[in-house]
Amino acid sequence: MNLPSKVKLVEVGPRDGLQNEKQTVPAAVKIELVHRLQAAGLTEIEVTSFVSPKWVPQMADNTEVMAGINRKPGVRYSVLTPNLKGFEAALLSKPDEIVVFGAASEAFSQKNINCSIAESIERFAPVVAAARAAGIYVRGAMSCTVGCPYEGDIAPERVSYLAGLMKGIGVQHVGVADTIGVGTPLKVQRAVEATLKHFDINDISGHFHDTYGQALANTLICLQMGVWQFDASVAGLGGCPYAKGATGNVATEDVVYMLHGMGIDTGIDLDKLIDAGQFISDYLGRPTNARAGKALFNKRSSS
Repeated sequence: MNLPSKVKLVEVGPRDGLQNEKQTVPAAVKIELVHRLQAAGLTEIEVTSFVSPKWVPQMADNTEVMAGINRKPGVRYSVLTPNLKGFEAALLSKPDEIVVFGAASEAFSQKNINCSIAESIERFAPVVAAARAAGIYVRGAMSCTVGCPYEGDIAPERVSYLAGLMKGIGVQHVGVADTIGVGTPLKVQRAVEATLKHFDINDISGHFHDTYGQALANTLICLQMGVWQFDASVAGLGGCPYAKGATGNVATEDVVYMLHGMGIDTGIDLDKLIDAGQFISDYLGRPTNARAGKALFNKRSSS
């Protein structure tokens, strides 16, 4: 196996992880979570999203959260911007990176943002242009690249189509996302191969939900392909409102445990990461979804 010697993890817990939580998480808790994550060694943190509070009330405190972070040198802070209005609001908070999104499924695109895939990319074109002009890095999230709650399996050709559209408007990096967690390794491999027709291996990351317990296996197949960047969510926070029983993003603790066990460097202190996961889980009043996090925390408590 020709595995990468180093892996970069993008922590999406504060944004993707918390956005579906029913209970309001105060800005102070979100800020503390970001501080704990960067103290654990995470250098890429997706902090919040500049969307209408009508659609995502949990992110209504975006400006307050961005203003409250003590920024650490060497850490990149990213935000999701769904349109030009959101980007203009985000710009005032000085993000290092913005995230735009599109689906490889026409049905998901229609249900999620009420337009076709091509129309969604047209909407993002001015956002990407404005960000690039301002010297802000642009990442694209490609959702439903292996499966969709409405269409079922997604053909690799649909992934290639979306990746090509994103490349065409100037997106610099794309995440291949299994949004509802139905993917298995060979399906994920085909989705990545389709993306490689448009983006270099160094400009692709994996984003896997763990609904069916496949996220680590899907991460491993990507590692074997040379992918070295992945999204993960502390304590396994998150979920997909369209996938009943979805357990959220793959837990950062579990990915780090696996990578460290394979001798791959992440620059992350697993003990401090586990503490960050316990902090947010305690606030939410439920156990962590991170299996390695839970096992190591219990081991620590009993010793």
